[in-house]
Amino acid sequence: MAQETTEKAGPREWAGLLILTLPVLLIAVDLTVLGFAVPALSADLAPSGTQLLWLVDIYSFVLAGLLVTMGTLGDRIGRRRLLMTGCAGFGAASALAAYAPSAGWLIAARVLLGVAGATLMPSTLSLLRNMFRDERQRLVAVAAWGSAFSAGSALGPVIGGLLLEHFWWGSVFLINLPLVLLALIGLPLLVPETKDPSPGRFDLPSAALTLLAVLPAVYAVKSFAHGDGPAALPFLVLGLAFGWVFVRRQRTLADPLIDLSLFGIRHFSAAIVTNVLVVFVLAGSLFFIPQFLQLSAGLSPLRGGLLLLPGAALSVASGFFAAAAARHTGVRQLITAGLATAAAGFAVLTALPLGHGVALVVLAFCLVSLGVGTVMTLTNSMVLAAVPPERAGAASAVSETGIELGGALGVAVLGSVLSSAYRMRLDPVDGVPEAALEAARETLGNALAAAARLGGEPGRALIAEARSAFTGGVQATGLAGAALLAVAAVLAWVLLRPRPGESGGTDPGPDRKTAAARHD
Repeated sequence: MAQETTEKAGPREWAGLLILTLPVLLIAVDLTVLGFAVPALSADLAPSGTQLLWLVDIYSFVLAGLLVTMGTLGDRIGRRRLLMTGCAGFGAASALAAYAPSAGWLIAARVLLGVAGATLMPSTLSLLRNMFRDERQRLVAVAAWGSAFSAGSALGPVIGGLLLEHFWWGSVFLINLPLVLLALIGLPLLVPETKDPSPGRFDLPSAALTLLAVLPAVYAVKSFAHGDGPAALPFLVLGLAFGWVFVRRQRTLADPLIDLSLFGIRHFSAAIVTNVLVVFVLAGSLFFIPQFLQLSAGLSPLRGGLLLLPGAALSVASGFFAAAAARHTGVRQLITAGLATAAAGFAVLTALPLGHGVALVVLAFCLVSLGVGTVMTLTNSMVLAAVPPERAGAASAVSETGIELGGALGVAVLGSVLSSAYRMRLDPVDGVPEAALEAARETLGNALAAAARLGGEPGRALIAEARSAFTGGVQATGLAGAALLAVAAVLAWVLLRPRPGESGGTDPGPDRKTAAARHD
């Protein structure tokens, strides 16, 4: 593994790393904290099935559309400055979300959270890249960074369950405020400011084109997943058209928003694709697993959240294990094994019977977390090592755009697979009016609410039928996730094969030199 000829990080940098994990925790927790709040939200705000999906994933859609712009902006105005601005905005948007009076207002607050959140992820990763120049130290730092993301994603439902046991659903947003305060205090004290010394001109049309390309395309994918193909097609065409214009513009600009030559680096491209896929399945699992534990298995929010703690611990431990093992084992082998492990976790869900459902779901989540924690540590390190330091912000923004886009698509697509399978499996129930059955087909939460209004034997029969249908939906979603991860494992094995003369380890030196030469 190649070593950079720079001084090693000292105590101040390691303390700064702890501060940089706080914004990562904010992002990750907010991606998944709504999992156990869904029943409370459904009861209080009465969202439709479509609104419920938007409540969860609009945050990720906005993040995905703005990350490249914000990463490039941080390169120009200063990454620490942008990070502090984003933290303050994130705190304000969290307070607005906590007291939203309707589903529409909550969706709007989540949009603002996405705008503020887009400043956080590329800033943290690019600051980390410049604080830790030594290759081995950086691998450990990235493991800590990735573990914060994995742990935050897994702890979101746990924290949500704990709060919902004692407080109203808005409390899941107020937990952001202490982390924001700590970050705003620690960042100027422990994290040095960095920026691109020669950033060039900021191209506002390119920034607009990123949104115009990402949002219609993601909406189209979401609509396709719902089976609304004809209505989705124009949005897909529109997104692809704006994407084509964006790529053409980047090739002609002296100072592009995205340096497309980065995608000529094989390890960089492979890392981006792998990140998209693993976050896709992780976010999808954290959308439906809390619902299964709470609504189908009948557990309290706190108990259901606590059952996810082993997975959260494994996601953290696997990141540090991967960082240590990468010194002795090929990254290609570790990434492929991690993807295969996560695929096995989803495969477990296909055998889900009601009698042992909780144990199987916990086992499945542990395997998924173990695999994802391993993969993300190594792929994020590959992204940073593959580019020159002055391009860290742009590369980080591309990486985080892939991560957030994967999260948004995971909720939208796997959530829609689950919803579709649930609706198809929810058969008519004797004594249940058609209007109540239609409401029950929207979400499992609606079904339980309808059953409570009916009462008696029809209500109990509707609960049993809805829970059985939801379990069948989880089985179908598990099959889809397992197949996708199996394909990802094969792709990683092929794309990460060493070139002739390479050792097959983590050293992306030749590719990085090529990128630097192209940039110069």
